[in-house]
Amino acid sequence: MKNTVNFNTVDSYNKYGGQTTVNPLVSIVDLSKGPLNSYTQLNVGLYIIVFKDKYCGEIEYGRSSYDYNEGALLFFSPGQVIRLEETEELHQPKGYALAFHPDFLHRTSLLKNFHEYTFFNYAMKEALYMSETEQANILDCFARIKSEIERPIDQHSKRVIISAIELLLSYCIRFYDRQFITREKMNYGILERFEELIRTYFQTNKPQELGLPTVSYCASELYLSPNYFGDLVKKETGKTPHEYIQNKIINLAKNKISDPTRTLGEIAYDLGFKSPSHFSKLFKQKTGKTPLEYRNLN
Repeated sequence: MKNTVNFNTVDSYNKYGGQTTVNPLVSIVDLSKGPLNSYTQLNVGLYIIVFKDKYCGEIEYGRSSYDYNEGALLFFSPGQVIRLEETEELHQPKGYALAFHPDFLHRTSLLKNFHEYTFFNYAMKEALYMSETEQANILDCFARIKSEIERPIDQHSKRVIISAIELLLSYCIRFYDRQFITREKMNYGILERFEELIRTYFQTNKPQELGLPTVSYCASELYLSPNYFGDLVKKETGKTPHEYIQNKIINLAKNKISDPTRTLGEIAYDLGFKSPSHFSKLFKQKTGKTPLEYRNLN
């Protein structure tokens, strides 16, 4: 029977990892000290950063499974579910995990800037793969945090730990930027598929049925998480996916507006706008002119 474990507290994660709790809001867990499992389901209520340095079995996220045979950094946020595939042979994970409760971020600079760390909402397949030098930097941050947790708590403890976590996350941003660059050919293929997806979308009845294409829709069609998709498009084009989609819609609208037999209301409906006023507002925002003003210029 499948075990389901709920990690709503740092203490529950520590117990699962086979270690005692020193700080109830933050912990570094040595995964090699955890139990041997054939499979299990983990319901996450914490922020968890997992460093995997050796094969740890097959992990399922959603409907897909992924193997991690190399050093990788995985990110989880409250509300996510992790499934380890059932196997006949028990396996022992290797690596470390940083776990901290959302309450640990209260009244800190880290909370203020946490929106920058979009990788907490990446999918499993979008893990961060690191060179040996990068792994050393990450493990050094883990060691600093662990050392501070094990010290007697004083008025400086939280500030020092928060600073170390911020440094760790800054490294993650840098290394993900590097990964986007080193996977340039792969990313270009995704952009080509994105372009084709938008083109074919407006050749069907989807605009009338679904409305304007959303970032979430496009990411899903490309088998990417919305956050990873957004970061990838921004890195490659300098525009957010939302901006990219809007620009494509406006270019299509310009071509349609040039046809004097089409009313502006028909054009708005064909493109998937909820109303002609919504269409007119976006068109003017992007071009500086209303659709009617643009038509009268041609």
